[in-house]
Amino acid sequence: MVLEDKFLGLLSANNVDFVDFRFSDIKGQWHHMSFPTSAVDKDLLKNGIYFDGSSLIGWRAIHESDMIMKPDLAKCTDSLMLDPFSAQKTAIVFCDIYDPKTQETYDRDPRGIARRAEEYIKKSGLATTAYFGPEPEFFVFDDIRFGTKKTHSFYEIKSDEFSSQHSSEFSGHGHRPLPKGGYMPVAPLDSLHDLRAEMLTTMAEMGLEMEKHHHEVAPAQHELGFRFGTLLDTADHVQIYKYVVHNVAHTYGKTATFMPKPIFGDNGSGMHVHQSLWKDNNPLFAGNEYGGLSETALYYIGGILKHAKAINAFTNPTTNSYKRLVPGYEAPVILAYSSQNRSAACRIPSSKGEKAKRIEIRFPDPQTNPYLGFSAMLMAGLDGIRNKIHPGKPTDHNLYEEIEIARKLPTVCGSLCEALKALQDDHQFLLEGDVFTKDFINTYIEHKWTEVQAYNMAPHPIEFRNLYSL
Repeated sequence: MVLEDKFLGLLSANNVDFVDFRFSDIKGQWHHMSFPTSAVDKDLLKNGIYFDGSSLIGWRAIHESDMIMKPDLAKCTDSLMLDPFSAQKTAIVFCDIYDPKTQETYDRDPRGIARRAEEYIKKSGLATTAYFGPEPEFFVFDDIRFGTKKTHSFYEIKSDEFSSQHSSEFSGHGHRPLPKGGYMPVAPLDSLHDLRAEMLTTMAEMGLEMEKHHHEVAPAQHELGFRFGTLLDTADHVQIYKYVVHNVAHTYGKTATFMPKPIFGDNGSGMHVHQSLWKDNNPLFAGNEYGGLSETALYYIGGILKHAKAINAFTNPTTNSYKRLVPGYEAPVILAYSSQNRSAACRIPSSKGEKAKRIEIRFPDPQTNPYLGFSAMLMAGLDGIRNKIHPGKPTDHNLYEEIEIARKLPTVCGSLCEALKALQDDHQFLLEGDVFTKDFINTYIEHKWTEVQAYNMAPHPIEFRNLYSL
């Protein structure tokens, strides 16, 4: 039975009312188009759905706007992923983007880039599978207000967990985590245990293999854990993760954000990414070198550290990202590697057995487009293996306190501007196997420069505070 027949059979067997076809743009934002099941047939599933690509930033010009999204039915052979937030019974289907002129995958489609990265692993002969295990953190607030006008700009965040909250609208129970004191307390200090539990169960219903949830270091900050997987599947799971976090918070009358640094003076949200390579059924990162790693793993680390500043353009893709990447808030700004040391950009976690051996890259943040960020790190790591780029000696010092040692080591970028310049100068490793294309990289840089310019052109309250009376 062909995939189209299997999918239509599942729709009928599950009494589905609508099919929601979804894809991700350059930023990682999900977009969708819904069809009643009566309008979904084999021709639509096989030939795809036309839409206006010119309405999406960085995709098509108005004179060549037609694009096609085609459902990835291979992910729907045995079961359907149902949308838990839709009133009508709705099946969610991931889509890839195609060019109607060539009928080939579109080279600016982030999911297509991740798919090509997986294909390149096999073609390279260096490995057959890459596993990724991200840990996205996020904040949940009771209320958020913000605005930017010609004559004023502001933001105001409210949470019952803020110790400085002075409002009769919020509880006076007194149980609030202190600044940098929110790591895994029990209730009532942890006020959103039930909300996170609902997020966890909802993600499990949508196919994620969930492992944990807990309060994070900053007030109102949280983390959920799900099991690692292959590059493309894990990137898909991050999209589901974000969708569920936003919508469960919304149903509770709250609001969630994956901004890396929404709160001044406390920890920001990161997305540490665990990574390993396998060849057939053999783990390639286990060995007898430092931290129980193989030489292959060290070369992989060397590639990531060498290209880290260029990678920052994808793994830390916003102006807000670099408000997190500053010393003093557990942010891994030093481009070093170490066993267990969380102050280094690359950590080698403790593990039992060769199959669990992996590395953890700590500088990415949760506003990473997972298809692009994972693919960029993979390509840098493979470049390190191919060219035998050794990362040098490990750094086992606490780099947050050993200032003199830290000053001698390279760091991640200090701004999105610096990251974009680094990507402009260092992207050849991304072009291997046509995983990324020159056209995509140029388009991405051009789009991101508009964000930098908008940020740089707007007056800031701190400027008024420091400069108004001069």
